[in-house]
Amino acid sequence: MTLSRLTESPLVRSAGFSYFPIAFVARLPFAMMVVGVLTLVVAERDSVALGGLNAAVAGIGTALAGPLLGAAADRLGQRRVLVPLGLLNAVLLGAFVLVVGSSAPDLAVLALSVLIGASAPQVAPLSRTRLVAIIKNKIQPDRRETLLNGTMAYESAADEMVFIVGPFLVGLLATAIAPWVAMVGAAALTFVFVTAFALHPTGRLQPGTAGQRGNQAPARELASWPLITVVAGTLGVGLFFGATLTSLTGFLAATGDGDRAGLLYGVMGIGSAALALGSAALPARFPPRARWLVFGGLLLAAAIGYATARSETGLLVALGILGFGIGPTLVALYSLAAALSPAGRSATTMTMLGSAVVVGQAVASAVTGALVDLLGPETALALPALAAALVVAAGLAHRAPAPRPAEPVRDLVDA
Repeated sequence: MTLSRLTESPLVRSAGFSYFPIAFVARLPFAMMVVGVLTLVVAERDSVALGGLNAAVAGIGTALAGPLLGAAADRLGQRRVLVPLGLLNAVLLGAFVLVVGSSAPDLAVLALSVLIGASAPQVAPLSRTRLVAIIKNKIQPDRRETLLNGTMAYESAADEMVFIVGPFLVGLLATAIAPWVAMVGAAALTFVFVTAFALHPTGRLQPGTAGQRGNQAPARELASWPLITVVAGTLGVGLFFGATLTSLTGFLAATGDGDRAGLLYGVMGIGSAALALGSAALPARFPPRARWLVFGGLLLAAAIGYATARSETGLLVALGILGFGIGPTLVALYSLAAALSPAGRSATTMTMLGSAVVVGQAVASAVTGALVDLLGPETALALPALAAALVVAAGLAHRAPAPRPAEPVRDLVDA
């Protein structure tokens, strides 16, 4: 879905044009969180391994809390969850700067990283939930499928852009000013834009009545094999992000240029965002699972090239090609998740995928950071290929059921 088509879309008329820039900026702190923690700890405590470990425990906090927060949003409405959560997370991000720069023990820094991850507002999956609800509630049935595909393409491109722009912004601020500025900036963005997202008219999601909750699918349906494989594929994408960024940081740090990693990492976003947006134009006879396998295969091939690169130029070329695989793969995964979401469990499903990306990114950051310290940065360059292999393996294991009718939307108040 191109920008011009987006502005003419009935979805924009229903959500309001202001919704899209607010939702885009509001998800930036989430993408900056892991990289900001990693960069700041490495700069202040001079240890890639400790930085990776802090990034990992932040991801663990997100993995534990994310689906629970999604379930709370399904039950209570997004506003009641997002407003206090965003304020808490902003305070914790600001406090992290003070604690890391102090004489506090490493254990205190790790504990604060867990709390940052657990309180992170997952704007991206909740945005998908809102837009899918609007499409099902306000769009004519004969237009829903096309608009849903375009919306998933746009949302995945937006996700991909923030997961590139976020680290790029952290790298830029760390290089131009200081690593702590990125965390303070993330806190400010959270305070302003997550609150604005929560209070936007599309956030008027009311708690279901007892009768409506009776129509909600049981939680066990979230453990269906098709949905598990989609989450596993998304976890592989998160592992890929973390392994790529941390191995790149380690490779550049060996020559004293570690702060530039976020800048180089941004190269991957060019092709990624373009092909993610272009996924909306792919024909229906090229279904999401086939896209997952084709573009996941391209990701794996490019990751093998990345693993064999031994110069900054070689890494840049590999990163550019990797972008062509990662964007459409994410679109396919989120499209499948939207189709497989159990009735009344949309926010939970989307936060499961969002948590999978972050926990994968964080765990890979920790493992890759340790490998850099133990065996050197060149060995660590092979880890993104292992993550890409998981993405492909999950696609091969996926067996999607026949599409079921779209669930009725019961709780969206007119924007």
